[in-house]
Amino acid sequence: MILQALNDLYARLENEADARIAPFGYSPQKIVGAIVIDRDGNLVQFADLKRKGGKKELPRMLQVCGGAKPSGSGLNPCFLWDNPAYLLGYKPEDSKPERTREAFEASRQFHQSFEKEIDDPAYSAVCRFLEKWNPDEAANFPELVENANGFFVFQISGEQKFVHQIDPIKRWWNQRLQGDGNQAGKQGFCLVTGEHQAMARLHEPKIKGVRDAQSSGAALVSFNANAYESFNKSQSYNAPVSEQVAFQYCTALNYLLARENNRSLTIGDATVVYWSAEPTHVEDVLSAMLAPPSEAEDASTRNAVAEDLEMISRGLFPPERFGDPETPFYVLGLSPNAARLSVRFWYVSTLRELLEHLRQHMCDLQMGGKPEKEFAMPAVWQLIAETARESKDVSPLLAGAVMKSILTGQRYPEMLYLSVLRRLRMDRNMNFRRACILKACLNRSFRLNINNHLKKELSVSLDPDYPDPAYHMGRLFAELEKSQEDALPGLNATIKDRFFGAASATPASVFPRLIRMSQHHLSKLEEGSKRYHERRIQEICQQINLFPSHLQLHQQGLFALGYYHQRADIFTKKSAPANEPEAVATAE
Repeated sequence: MILQALNDLYARLENEADARIAPFGYSPQKIVGAIVIDRDGNLVQFADLKRKGGKKELPRMLQVCGGAKPSGSGLNPCFLWDNPAYLLGYKPEDSKPERTREAFEASRQFHQSFEKEIDDPAYSAVCRFLEKWNPDEAANFPELVENANGFFVFQISGEQKFVHQIDPIKRWWNQRLQGDGNQAGKQGFCLVTGEHQAMARLHEPKIKGVRDAQSSGAALVSFNANAYESFNKSQSYNAPVSEQVAFQYCTALNYLLARENNRSLTIGDATVVYWSAEPTHVEDVLSAMLAPPSEAEDASTRNAVAEDLEMISRGLFPPERFGDPETPFYVLGLSPNAARLSVRFWYVSTLRELLEHLRQHMCDLQMGGKPEKEFAMPAVWQLIAETARESKDVSPLLAGAVMKSILTGQRYPEMLYLSVLRRLRMDRNMNFRRACILKACLNRSFRLNINNHLKKELSVSLDPDYPDPAYHMGRLFAELEKSQEDALPGLNATIKDRFFGAASATPASVFPRLIRMSQHHLSKLEEGSKRYHERRIQEICQQINLFPSHLQLHQQGLFALGYYHQRADIFTKKSAPANEPEAVATAE
């Protein structure tokens, strides 16, 4: 299913002019220079093809014949493009000159073997050049020495096109791809198309762009030991896919992974790519939705994403903006595994389902007291980062599990909830994102009736009538902390820094002491402020019959949310009753 969807994507991209995707038998390569020759095969010059990219000079991307430069210790010449070792017999600071000469000789014989078949003057000029060229002269050309580590192509002096772009040569190459050149390989029925074609021994080009995978590229389908082979089928013949389909799905996946195409994002150790069967606006903005920009220079992008999120949160998915709601949508999560890639998750739905699940995710995360710069939907990586002190400590399995919950509307992973509780006990920092996570996990479990211990869903802001005492214990803790802050301004540490973890887990052992301490704090306040705090504390205590010896895990989350809601309410400006001080409006 994954290969079929990627193969269909390739067919779609072929018809999109902006995609500039390579056809079968070609590949985009970084070319630094051209070997310019005349029609008799004499060298004219080594032309520099690099372009300016800021303060650097960057190679020029050209579509050339064949795939990426083959790896390995064998001799692997490329057709009308290669590095100077093959095309010119030159390698700077060469420790193995004999090997370099063998590479040049292999390339010369390789090109000359096709001269009669191609029968084109430009190609014959290349063959004459290879016959005449003396590798010992290469070091005399500064333009070559400067670019000796890059790839070169051929060009006839006075021609605009490079030799591999000339029409007769391209026609011959395309005929070779479809003709006898492929018949030497094993034939079979392709798993993707069902057609009888030449099977791919290796699925190429290599997949590049997956975080922490090999920089030279990795394989989505491969076999590296006899234990994984059957019926005398070696390597990728175990997964019979035609050479053309292998090229197409690998090329489509590389397109998604290319940073400039904005079709991927990184969450934990997983690299996530996504696409739809037809072009949609969601393809362009999903990365920004799940990982919104935070820099000031991205203000316009932030505003556009905020507008899209606002429409989604209201359940508005107009087709003229988001596309046909029945369009199939695909999400693929990949992780590195040595020279191969592991599929972390694979999700197939329609655009309607995807947007509905995003809307539900936003509703679950919605929380009062949102800082001004926070999006209505915190980025996935921001949520996961709250589970550990450093990114390297985040569980590699958590990213995929959270993404699956968001995309499918299923329960959030228990690990997410427990990890946030653990961090709260360790650093006592109850912030906006952690409040969002706890509320989302509890409410979704309640709605799906999974391990449900709640009596009703949690609201986005303070709920004085919530039926669980654990919630009100958190509120009480927040009020006791505020009375301490007002009585002893300028404190470096409050009761939160000493007692939050114990109060949220074993309230009976802590709250009697905290209440006694609060009497001391209240006695230091002015009369009006003292009555104000006493009344608020008494209102909360009416919701609590007793302090249990311990709170269950779901109650510890309620305690934290009660604390957060009460703090947010304290620092929300409101009209004060007569003869009582007005609550000060500040940002927490």
